[in-house]
Amino acid sequence: MGGVSTYGHQVVRTSGPPNRHSTRQEKAVSELRTLRNYIDGEFRDAADGRTTDIVNPATGEVYATAPLSAAADVDAAMAAAAAAFPAWRDTTPAERQRALLRIADAIEARAEELIAAESENTGKPIGLTRTEEIPPMVDQIRFFAGAARLLEGRSAGEYMEGMTSIVRREPVGVCAQVAPWNYPMMMAVWKFAPAIAAGNTVVLKPSDTTPASTVLLAEILGGILPKGVFNVICGDRETGRLMVEHPTPAMASITGSVRAGVQVAGSAAKDVKRVHLELGGKAPVVVFEDVDIHKAVEDIALAGFFNAGQDCTAATRVLVHESVHDEFVTALTKAAAETKTGLPDDDDVLYGPLNNANQLAQVTGFIERLPEHARVETGGARVGDKGYFFAPTVVTGLRQDDEIVQNEVFGPVITVQKFTDEEQAVEYANGVEYALASSVWTKDHARAMRMSKKLDFGCVWINTHIPLVAEMPHGGFKKSGYGKDLSAYGFEDYTRVKHVMTSLDG
Repeated sequence: MGGVSTYGHQVVRTSGPPNRHSTRQEKAVSELRTLRNYIDGEFRDAADGRTTDIVNPATGEVYATAPLSAAADVDAAMAAAAAAFPAWRDTTPAERQRALLRIADAIEARAEELIAAESENTGKPIGLTRTEEIPPMVDQIRFFAGAARLLEGRSAGEYMEGMTSIVRREPVGVCAQVAPWNYPMMMAVWKFAPAIAAGNTVVLKPSDTTPASTVLLAEILGGILPKGVFNVICGDRETGRLMVEHPTPAMASITGSVRAGVQVAGSAAKDVKRVHLELGGKAPVVVFEDVDIHKAVEDIALAGFFNAGQDCTAATRVLVHESVHDEFVTALTKAAAETKTGLPDDDDVLYGPLNNANQLAQVTGFIERLPEHARVETGGARVGDKGYFFAPTVVTGLRQDDEIVQNEVFGPVITVQKFTDEEQAVEYANGVEYALASSVWTKDHARAMRMSKKLDFGCVWINTHIPLVAEMPHGGFKKSGYGKDLSAYGFEDYTRVKHVMTSLDG
């Protein structure tokens, strides 16, 4: 066995092919890092010793193993969180604020370690991870540190003669949280920061393909928070199911697919757990004829291809007025052809690989199943034979009921449809099962206001697409889920409301 590293793993020598679960056959000996669960203030292997392989998507090679946590591990994590809850609940908002501010400072201080872990585990460009993920993560933690001290509610008053009523906001208890693989670090922050700020304790499961940066975050938080307040268990879909169905958590929160959200909601319903769901998206990007086409294309291409389109708000479903459709497609095709994908240390690339082999197969499948009336203007294929890279792609000639229009691709694929008027634009935009984010591109203020009212999405951007701020809520409608991330609304989602009434005669 190798020596213990800086974030709860060892370097071990093992052999075998890049199998998802570790039943390895013989191959050349190589060094693999071993990630561990973080439970009750200490790093642990899975109770039964099972592990799963972690692949670097830029190379397609296994570089680490992580616990494949089962019932015993879930029980241990939930017990630790439950034991820590009474003391953490009773801390003052000022104490929780100080802890979160220390966490934000520690993340800044160890940013390069986090960037390295995130980049190796996801293949993301190092430079963009440094500039586009660490600063908002730190800002979001600091926002929730402040939110902990600003709980608002109805004022106390006499609503019945001789009685005074007050409203208390309290933490809900233990929170079971499941984060996705597209933004492992940032989504971990979106989960734990509001929950801990409100006085809850947390059991967080990262995606089975991207646990590395979350395990490092566990080390950082573990040096600041009391043991048991923040726990991380690694594992697969079954591990997540065990967490949600466990009797201890009062709340289950997941960012993931619609399928996963439906399963979580069904499981949580059995014992009436509170559920917080941020699921898929199919954001319409509605472009009217009065915009600067080339400026709009520049911004939309960036918002569509960033992070390889692996973003539930990505600008990947464009609706363009028929009078400027051809000009828009020509400009977008050129922008896509000039967009680069490549290795994490290449400063010229906008995005890295797709996250895993299954996702590469999914994106490829959408292109292979395109109807005859569709046209691939550029891209549409894997790049290279190593890793999971996919070319920036533009598809035109589509109809509203086509699979690629209706379903989330989650890849660097932008579709373009044409519309004739505002009414049809709204019809096409709202004509999907998702309702997370959208954008309108026009110089006409009145039209922008009409569209923002009519678009059935949790966010409407005007003449921009994808910026988020800690102070504003993020969350959707319909099959995109319910509950809000970020903002005071996201903070309040991790609290419960209690009415207290007292007699003035007592």
